[in-house]
Amino acid sequence: MKLWSLMGNSQRLDGGAMFGNAPKAVWQRWIPADAGNGIPLACRCLLAQGVDGKTVLFETGIGAFFEPKLRERYGVVEERHVLLDALAAAGFNDADIDVVVLSHLHFDHAGGLLAAWQEGESPRLLFPNAKFVVGARHWQRALDPHPRDRASFIAELPQLLIDSGRLELVDGTHSQALGQAVRFEFSDGHTPGLMLAEIVAAHGGVVFCADLIPGRPWVHLPITMGYDRYPELLIDEKQRFLDDKLARGVRLFFTHDSACAMASVARDDKGRYAAVDEVARLDAWPLAA
Repeated sequence: MKLWSLMGNSQRLDGGAMFGNAPKAVWQRWIPADAGNGIPLACRCLLAQGVDGKTVLFETGIGAFFEPKLRERYGVVEERHVLLDALAAAGFNDADIDVVVLSHLHFDHAGGLLAAWQEGESPRLLFPNAKFVVGARHWQRALDPHPRDRASFIAELPQLLIDSGRLELVDGTHSQALGQAVRFEFSDGHTPGLMLAEIVAAHGGVVFCADLIPGRPWVHLPITMGYDRYPELLIDEKQRFLDDKLARGVRLFFTHDSACAMASVARDDKGRYAAVDEVARLDAWPLAA
């Protein structure tokens, strides 16, 4: 297998929202804020070639589907669809993708499924040959969001996925599309049914951490986001998750860390977790099945 870290459209969001109840005096040591309290965030995707013989894209980032007013509101930096450019730079296009795996359907993780906004045009699904793999429980959340996170979903997206005829809902540890090559586990602290995908390998695989652990600062156990539905539950889930990945030598892949794509997890003699062996970018990075 070969892995690529692909940047999608980036954002600048309020640092206080991204670090929940952690004070600015603490989190600004990790990510300095601008004058408006904004911090840089990636929407990084993971491309894997040779997963059960397939080319798989883990998430699509925020994309460029927002109209200009909403693009500004949500801090999206670039107007063009950056993920498509990143795919092309790696030698691929959206038609080459066999499977798209989505941890959840919040717009900053699934918006890249859609073509870039054009005035007067309806939303249009990209990736014409891909199966779309989504957690079954989170799918129900997307169909009937809570008022607290309704704005995080793209209203038109569920019907577009249904109409594609290529949607697979997963409620166990494996999917039909990827067999034993990818193992799934689920988390409820950020959003109900968040699906965490691990590419299985003989000597430690790679897991897409999604919004359970958006980047290196959030490896620290008490650090959560203001966007998380159940922060205390998330902390408990994160501890079990990190203990498991540390025991099995599974690397962490970060979607929102602007400077680090992948790292291993370590734990010191006081029980504190940290990201180590950091990798800024993956470019046809080899992973032995």
